[in-house]
Amino acid sequence: MKYQARIFVTLRPSVLDPAGTAVQSALKQMDYHVDSVRIGKYVEIILDATDEAEASQKLNETCDKLLANPVIENYRFELTVIEEPKV
Repeated sequence: MKYQARIFVTLRPSVLDPAGTAVQSALKQMDYHVDSVRIGKYVEIILDATDEAEASQKLNETCDKLLANPVIENYRFELTVIEEPKV
């Protein structure tokens, strides 16, 4: 079965976000007043897995080993089935 994963990686709330602070400052100068800006990453992956549990396991490993730094970043993902198994 094929899945599409949409992965969102963000800095942990306790970690300073200089890019987010810069964007917030720029927005303020443009008269857009926002309470907070946090900058993160968005990744899309298409993967094969036998079921959603296996897909989630593969994504957790991928995020922990490559896409996110677990010391300073959090991640979450959404899975969508894009191809049903052939019968």
